[in-house]
Amino acid sequence: MKKNVLIIGGGGVARVVAHKCAQHNDTLGNIAIASRSVTKCDDIVASVIDKGSMKVEGRIQAYALDALDVAATVKLIEDTESQIVINVGSAFINMSVLEACLETGAAYLDTAIHEDPAKICETPPWYANYEWKRRERCKEKGVTAILGVGFDPGVVNAYAALAYNDYFDTVSDIDIIDINAGSHGKYFATNFDPEINFREFTGRVYSWQNSQWQENAMFEVSRTDDLPVVGKQTAYMTGHDEVHSISQNLNVPNVRFWMGFGEHYINVFTVLKNLGLLSEQPIKTAEGLEVVPLKVVKAVLPDPSSLAPDYTGKTCIGDVVKGMKDGKEKEVFIYNVADHKDAFNEVGSQGISYTAGVPPVAAAILVANGTWDAKEMRNVEQLDPKPFLGLLNEMGLPTRIKDENGDRPFTL
Repeated sequence: MKKNVLIIGGGGVARVVAHKCAQHNDTLGNIAIASRSVTKCDDIVASVIDKGSMKVEGRIQAYALDALDVAATVKLIEDTESQIVINVGSAFINMSVLEACLETGAAYLDTAIHEDPAKICETPPWYANYEWKRRERCKEKGVTAILGVGFDPGVVNAYAALAYNDYFDTVSDIDIIDINAGSHGKYFATNFDPEINFREFTGRVYSWQNSQWQENAMFEVSRTDDLPVVGKQTAYMTGHDEVHSISQNLNVPNVRFWMGFGEHYINVFTVLKNLGLLSEQPIKTAEGLEVVPLKVVKAVLPDPSSLAPDYTGKTCIGDVVKGMKDGKEKEVFIYNVADHKDAFNEVGSQGISYTAGVPPVAAAILVANGTWDAKEMRNVEQLDPKPFLGLLNEMGLPTRIKDENGDRPFTL
């Protein structure tokens, strides 16, 4: 059994993680939350207390931390006696936090792939560039590291594993579709860290097709689906984390990721990109100041966590899986629908943060009780999806299944 959780990050996802850890602190124990801005962490702690989220009496405390400082992170893990670290900070800190977990023996969970600030769209499979290079060390030290356990990546990986294991004899296609049919009321904003958001879309689009990597340009390939609750939606093939692990861990020849974008987003994005304002490379102004255009754009856009109070509408995220069962072609859609307003009412965050923040807490519970305490590095599709999805059913992210037998809730 593992106890006591250190949450690294101070944004909207960290708020959700903190509330959900508090709601399950009888299992997870004491909660520490740390980021460079201790004020943000203090606000999250106050929110948890104000909403009465603590299931049983326990400790929740905020700390200041530069998570790129491995020694400081090691010390905080030890000082707080944390046996589980949930990293929902910037993707630039992942390997530093993982290193601290390797030194202390704490379990490591994150929600997105590691990124080098100076590089975009590295050679696939992306996990092989950083995370998987540390697989042997995790195994040697018996350290559990669960990679990409948000929603996408994360829950959609579990959907892929569920379909692969239980619904098909052979799987030919996994198409992950992410639709946000909500509205935040701002002229332009991103639902999570603008810097990470834009970096996803400024490079090449990698997909796994015919058992090999294929490159496309952003917004080059689209599809339109009539989806539950949100209706007819157009999504564009996009490079994304889970394609890079599912393609290597499951024997499926076609794995693609699709994200919905409105025309307004595409237009603003295109202008910013064409002006060079989404570049991650530093430039000098006429006054001799060195700036990174992408960081300037991030600075002038709304903080994603500020969108929560006025966000309305729903998300629909899931996997369209095709293959053969009993000699016949079969298709199944495994999905979740989440509501922005419901998320705000429960934990004070918008739906995108909610869908990203609940799953790592479910994973932490499974690590704490031993079910997912693998003592090595795993991607989510390498773990039993059923206890994970069962917990999410109880924690606010219920799974539904739509196939030839109708549209129904997933049950164990």
